[in-house]
Amino acid sequence: MASFSPMKHAISLGVLLALLWWCLSGYPKPLLLGLGLGSVLFTVWFAHRLDVVDHESHPLHISGALLAYWGRLTLEIVRSSAQVIGMILSPKPAIAPYFLRVKVGQPSDLGKVILGNSITLTPGTVTVLVNGDEFLVHALSPASGNGVRDGELDRLIPDDCERPA
Repeated sequence: MASFSPMKHAISLGVLLALLWWCLSGYPKPLLLGLGLGSVLFTVWFAHRLDVVDHESHPLHISGALLAYWGRLTLEIVRSSAQVIGMILSPKPAIAPYFLRVKVGQPSDLGKVILGNSITLTPGTVTVLVNGDEFLVHALSPASGNGVRDGELDRLIPDDCERPA
C-alpha cells in the first residue's frame, strides 16, 4: 500500500479545490482567478495548520478505486431513482416500508462510512444505525431492500480503506 506524505495530501487538496473553484465560477477573469487562488491557498494552509489533511479526510491511497466505485454508485442512484419515481407515479404504489439488518464486510471505519453514506444516498433506503459489522437500514420497498441485501456496493468498496502503512 502506498504511503503519502502530508504535503502530497495538501497538494492534492489544493488541486481539487482549484478545480472546484474553476467549475463553480466559470469566469476566466484575472481578478476572480486571483481571488480563487488566494482562497485555495488560504484554505489548504489553514487545513494543513489544523492538521486535518490526512489519509482519512483526503484518502489518496484509494482514489483510483473510489472513481470506479462512484461510477457504480451513480448507476445505482439512477436505477433506484427510477424505481422510486415509478412508485410515486403508480396508481397503486408497491410501497411497503420495512427495516432490515445487513452484515457488512468492511473492516475499517472509513469503509463503513462510505457504505453507510452510499446506502443513504440511494433513493428508497436510509442507513439508520451502524452497530459493529451490522447496519440497520430502512427500505421503502422490497425492491429497495434487495439492492442493499445483495451487498454489491459493499463488495465494490476498495479493500484498502484502512490507514495506509
